[in-house]
Amino acid sequence: MKANWIVVAAAVAAASAQAATGWEDNFEKALQRAEKEDKYVLVDFSGSDWCGWCIKLDDEVFSKKAFKEYAKESLVLVLLDFPRWKELPKATREQNEALLKKYGVRGFPTVLLLSPKGEVAGRTGYRPGGPEAYVQHIKEMIEAHKAKGGGAK
Repeated sequence: MKANWIVVAAAVAAASAQAATGWEDNFEKALQRAEKEDKYVLVDFSGSDWCGWCIKLDDEVFSKKAFKEYAKESLVLVLLDFPRWKELPKATREQNEALLKKYGVRGFPTVLLLSPKGEVAGRTGYRPGGPEAYVQHIKEMIEAHKAKGGGAK
């Protein structure tokens, strides 16, 4: 039982750290910023305090310097969280549920990449290989989307 509480505490700390490092929780605000700055939006649908793969993705990719540096320059980050042990404000819960349905999310983590115009440019999740490989994967999704004529103002 004690080990479970340690895992929960670590997950909550990770979620708090994620929010404090440039992750937006207001989807509309993030879309407006992305359009203004001409950046893609990375949307992380996460169960931050219970989903093992979500925690692993944060630990292995999102919390690492290589990802943070790329994201700061190239992305607007959005965390849509579905915690079990942490209470979210009602408006945030309602927003997250609506977006879960809108984008047909069926599992966690689901990571969407949206263009500056809000078009879905890609969908992914946890991938092994660390932050450099994940950044490369995101870049490939962006390039494929642009090659199809998407994303540009």
